[in-house]
Amino acid sequence: MQQARELVAADFDRVNTCIIDQLYSRVPLVENIGHYIIDAGGKRLRPMLVLLASGALEYRGSDHIQLAAVIEFLHTATLLHDDVVDVSNLRRGRPTANAEFGNAPSVLVGDFIYSRAFQMLVGLGDMGIMRLISDTTNTIAEGEVLQLTKAGDPDTDLEAYLQVITTKTAVLFGAATRGSALLANADADIAEQLYQYGLNLGIAFQLIDDVLDYSGNPEEMGKNLGDDLAEGKPTLPLIRTMQVGTPEQIDRVKNAIVNKDASQLEQIAIDVKACGALDFTYDMAVKYSEKALTNLGTLPSNKYTEQMARLAKLAVERKA
Repeated sequence: MQQARELVAADFDRVNTCIIDQLYSRVPLVENIGHYIIDAGGKRLRPMLVLLASGALEYRGSDHIQLAAVIEFLHTATLLHDDVVDVSNLRRGRPTANAEFGNAPSVLVGDFIYSRAFQMLVGLGDMGIMRLISDTTNTIAEGEVLQLTKAGDPDTDLEAYLQVITTKTAVLFGAATRGSALLANADADIAEQLYQYGLNLGIAFQLIDDVLDYSGNPEEMGKNLGDDLAEGKPTLPLIRTMQVGTPEQIDRVKNAIVNKDASQLEQIAIDVKACGALDFTYDMAVKYSEKALTNLGTLPSNKYTEQMARLAKLAVERKA
């Protein structure tokens, strides 16, 4: 990740400056919450994808800076809303905005950041990108609702799970890379391959997140392990355990999902590992990472695509 950041360091600084400038509001609480969550850091992987893909296509303009900031704003807004819906109290190693400021301010500032992103899109004046981002935002909202309907449902299958993580998480990765292709006026095939790269990378990334929820180090991850279990989310390690586990393991996982109860997290973490569910999930993440690498085959070979390939590999090697 550090090598990718160094490659686009100058543009990354410009994106951060743009983000700070665009958080301006006449209402101090808006700025306070906006800066609170932005200043927490994070991987900033999505805006980095905009910069890397733009470099790979030899884009020479400056609109990719604004697009990268828009992508990060959309991600930030979803985090603010997610943490309220999920009643989360820890993110990136510190209290969530809703834990610090309250639910209502977090939701409303999330709305502000969403709307600011679309104000910035208007400034870009590119109807193709506006269509892409508006469609993506709508799809993410559908994914959030779909995930909500699956909470507490132990009958959720692999197909439904993949639909949730694709619509809720991966589409924003895809929008980052396709948006760069639109800015660079790339041909349709390259634009589609970049979009598929983003989708496959995003799916691999989320699959590993779900593995780490049962095997990661909470201090490294900056969040509480077992949060998904407490919310009754049937992630792939749990779905797989219910497919291949012992009757006792299956009953334990089903009860935890139905009752949204993480009290047996330690034992369930043992169960998902013992029955091979974590290995199964990891292997699927590797398959999507390999798909992402294949998608890069039609792109120019340069230092930017090299780093995009490294990100696809890093997605499944990371520990946090």
